Amino acid sequence: MNEILEQALLYDFYGELLTEHQKEIYEQFVLEDLSLGEIAAEAGISRQGVHDLVKRCSRTLKGYEDKLHLVGKFVSIKEKVKRIDELLDGYEERKPRELVADIRKISDEIIEEL
Repeated sequence: MNEILEQALLYDFYGELLTEHQKEIYEQFVLEDLSLGEIAAEAGISRQGVHDLVKRCSRTLKGYEDKLHLVGKFVSIKEKVKRIDELLDGYEERKPRELVADIRKISDEIIEEL
């Protein structure tokens, strides 16, 4: 997973655990793609201050993921649902019992993850 997507997912899942100031700066950097200088000028802090805050937020969000694994579970389940969808796309070429067995196996994996 690329770093920008990972940062966005981490923020989607854990962003509410940051302070309002942290959320504002992190959103501007990651989601709005503003430069450190632009954010610093708008927030009235140094460019280094913005850099440090963004790094601290990233570490905090990754720390939450290390403990809770919500993003990892989300990505894994999304991949499994995609596999089910692909099985269903080719259902005409498969025997119904095999298809049901494969889908049931994937759904069991999803339930186990939850």
